[in-house]
Amino acid sequence: MANQSTGLIRIIKAAGYSAKGIKAAWQNEAAFRQEAVTAIFAIITAFSLDISLIERLLLIGSAMLVIIVEILNSAIEAVVDRIGSEYHELSGRAKDMGSAAVLLTIILALFTWGTILWSHFMR
Repeated sequence: MANQSTGLIRIIKAAGYSAKGIKAAWQNEAAFRQEAVTAIFAIITAFSLDISLIERLLLIGSAMLVIIVEILNSAIEAVVDRIGSEYHELSGRAKDMGSAAVLLTIILALFTWGTILWSHFMR
């Protein structure tokens, strides 16, 4: 059934669905909790550093990107698990690709943080 809400009501409902998604990720996904806590510390650290606005945005953005990709990976895993518990090559591939996306995002975040911190503190 199509959503008939428009305007502000639609935005409010969408915000509620988003909050439910974040709550579900926090309650059901240990990796999400670990990455969220790490992101909170990373964001606090980014605000405490004497760096440019662009560098701060890159640090915060890379930390948030890890959280975003983890939520997408968790969504893929939930859908695959909903379909069935028996092994299927495509189900395994979907889960592995989601996990690979998280890993590559973490590598990107570490590279971003390492590059910016190196350029400021190892001159």
